[in-house]
Amino acid sequence: MGFKGKVFKFGDDIDTDVIIPARYLNTTDPHVLGSHCMEGVDPDFPRKVNPGDIVVGGRNFGCGSSREHAPLALKAAGVSCVVAKSFARIFYRNAFNIGLPVLECPEAVQEAETGDEMEVDVVQGRIVNLSKGRVYAIRPLPPFMLELIKDGGLIEHIAKRLRRG
Repeated sequence: MGFKGKVFKFGDDIDTDVIIPARYLNTTDPHVLGSHCMEGVDPDFPRKVNPGDIVVGGRNFGCGSSREHAPLALKAAGVSCVVAKSFARIFYRNAFNIGLPVLECPEAVQEAETGDEMEVDVVQGRIVNLSKGRVYAIRPLPPFMLELIKDGGLIEHIAKRLRRG
């Protein structure tokens, strides 16, 4: 399972209120959330991001409140995955719960720049910055987390299992 897209790089401590401002928390409509994603740091982000693009962040990405709206907004905006130096633990779990892969790789983050083309293989455990010709090793995702992503998140995964009996 892999992802390929253009990089949008952000700094350290990108909190959930920056990812999706609190004034939009009265909805869970993915289209509305995606249309306001990251507007706290880049108001044009929702218009610039294309399906499959990759967000790269610094340390403590997704800190702040425990709202699931934040990873949902990223996914709805078209982001295929997030690569960061580190994640707030609740954001990390919420991201997988809604089917958004998040991966830690400080080396890839350090060298990446907005506009780079990046390829992420969560099964083989590697990130390739195609623009820079650099390859980075990451820990492959365990089979259960791959299933969550493939199924579209925890709710869809459980529904699938219930249908199978």
